Amino acid sequence: MLSPRIRRLKLDHDMVKQRFANWPTIELSGTAGIPPEAYRVTYHIKGLYVSAGGEILERDSHHLEINLSLGYPRRAPQCRMLSPVFHPNFDEGSVCIGDFWAASEGLDDLIVRVGRMIAYQEYNTKSPLNGLAAKWAAQHIELLPIDGRTIAPPSTYNSSSEQADSSLSQKPPSAVATDQPGVVQGDPWDRRIVIE
Repeated sequence: MLSPRIRRLKLDHDMVKQRFANWPTIELSGTAGIPPEAYRVTYHIKGLYVSAGGEILERDSHHLEINLSLGYPRRAPQCRMLSPVFHPNFDEGSVCIGDFWAASEGLDDLIVRVGRMIAYQEYNTKSPLNGLAAKWAAQHIELLPIDGRTIAPPSTYNSSSEQADSSLSQKPPSAVATDQPGVVQGDPWDRRIVIE
């Protein structure tokens, strides 16, 4: 019999493969382990980075590495960008996912959230990893989001190569807290979420 952790790893892998198959903005570019405990994800999303000359420029492709520790899902996945991103909640070594991670959240939802963060559809300037990016975002709110496209596949989205298995049907995203100032009510996949 499989352990609860192995069952969760397998379920996460099945959901990630199904949800992002043939989806243009998020691509599963590699995994390690059986079932996978490490993922590489490529985002085809507009985001920002700082050039060698100090200019803030747009980039259309971003690479993320996710590692699932032995404590997963109780412990949050360890996420780090393999390509530079200029964002309040990213630094050179990590992505701050502590504001929304819960063991009940699926890995597929986490991947969507990181994509939304890259696009500046979600950001938190109250507890930033990058204070300069937080200041820039507060001063340039009229330029945000950087990429306004829908990052997540629609809940009814099926890849052309496989039909959705009823046991892996799309789950709705977690509800957004409504008692916090600056947090938009409703479906977090459709609206910008800003904590200032």
